[in-house]
Order: sequence, then structure tokens, then C-alpha cells
Amino acid sequence: MQKPDSLIFDMDGTLWDAADTYTMSWNILFQRLNINRVMTRDELLQRIGWEGKKVMAAILPEFTEEERFEMYGMVNLIRREIIPIHGGILYDGVMEGLKLLSTKYKLFILSNCGKGIIRDFIDWAGIDDLILDELAYGVNNMPKHYNLNLLKEKHGLVSPIYVGDTSGDSDESTKASFPFVFVNYGFGTTNKFDQEFSSFSDLTTYFMDLK
Repeated sequence: MQKPDSLIFDMDGTLWDAADTYTMSWNILFQRLNINRVMTRDELLQRIGWEGKKVMAAILPEFTEEERFEMYGMVNLIRREIIPIHGGILYDGVMEGLKLLSTKYKLFILSNCGKGIIRDFIDWAGIDDLILDELAYGVNNMPKHYNLNLLKEKHGLVSPIYVGDTSGDSDESTKASFPFVFVNYGFGTTNKFDQEFSSFSDLTTYFMDLK
């Protein structure tokens, strides 16, 4: 793998674990709409990292696509209300690692979350000065491989790498012709990667040592 000029990070399962907060947002939605069901963390984790349309079809199949689209907007508004309060858990080494990596690489975040969620995460974590740009699925409802290349073109990146934690991240990286770095401490599994790390600190050390 050649030395990159930039690192693009997935968010959930790669930089932090906010699954409990996301679960809470679903249950608040169900309560507000009088939908008789309860979301669990385990159920949510089965679908984390999916594109919004796919998530909604799996969770609320009894509703029309139009109704699900409206609810997708509602759950993300709820999420934006509660992230500043409840936040999540940064993985070990993420804060220190991003500070170091930003001295050597251009850093980005790209996720399949709703519009505004990455910005809420950046503000909650206090890393605005470390992240050059971000792009979420909810901005244009396009898949990751499309958005990876959008970031590449927008910023004139020559050798970007995508860092993620699921097989979906790996597949989208392949479609975008990006090398893929897998962090195996997150929510998913895959055997298709160019490099694998068991901690963010190990990832940081590797890329800081690249000549």
C-alpha cells in the first residue's frame, strides 16, 4: 500500500460508539408516533452502517417509502437533539491519534448517517480543527463509493485511503478504487482489506511511521 496523502474515516464503529444514543433516538421516535415497539442495541447494531433507505425498510417495513423517508428525517432530528447531551464513547487512542495524524495527513470523515450527525460528532468530540471536511449519506442520499470520490475530487486528493469497520465499508472502498484499512474493534467483520488494525493507536503508529 503506497503512502497516502489523506485518511478518510468512517464514524460509527471506527471513531466512536454511539449505539446507545442511536437506540434512544429510535425509542423516542416510536413513543412520539405511538408505534408499539422497542428498539434494542443489538437490533440496531445489526443495521449500523447501512444506508438510510435500507435501514428504514428493514425497521419499518409496514410503512410506505414516503412515510419511512419522513420518519428517517424525524429520527435524525431527534438524534441531533440528544447527541450533544448523551454523546457516545470515543475509542481508545482516537483523540491522541487524530491530533498526530492531522500533522501529516489531510483527515476527513464519511459516514452513512443523516445530515448533520457528523458535524454533531465533531462538535461533541472537539475535533473541528483536525478534520478538513466531512460528508454524510443524508446530504445527497448517495452510497459511500460515490461520496468517497466526491471528497477526492473536491479536495484534489491523490492517494486517499478509507478506514472503516464493516464489510460494507470494504465493499464501498473497492467500488471507489480506494485502498481499505479495517479496524477490527468496531461493529463488523470482513476479510477484504489492505491493512488491519486492532486499535486506533496501532493505526496511528503505522501511518505516522510511513516514510
